[in-house]
Amino acid sequence: MEKQKITVRVAEKNYTLVSSDSPEYLRRVAALVDRRLKEMEIASGMPAQQVMALTCFNLADELLKAKDENTALKRGCRKAWLLRRRACRRRKPPEQRKPSRHQRKPAER
Repeated sequence: MEKQKITVRVAEKNYTLVSSDSPEYLRRVAALVDRRLKEMEIASGMPAQQVMALTCFNLADELLKAKDENTALKRGCRKAWLLRRRACRRRKPPEQRKPSRHQRKPAER
């Protein structure tokens, strides 16, 4: 997809973004940032610059926690896949397996 310009409004200011992401996606991003800024402003009563900095820290914190969780999930999936693969490799084809105790003839026991 080609890069395109889109103007979004965050904290009562217009920002022109250039991205290959869809305009709908960029509007969602802008809406999230705007909503978080407003929430922080209402909750803290701090000046705009501090609100913006705190909002950035909160969003970065969420991003890093999500990345850590994603990494842990990927590791868990990989570990499960490796264990399953190892278990499947240990299985011998049916013609190479010894009959189980219940499948043997009485003379073989």
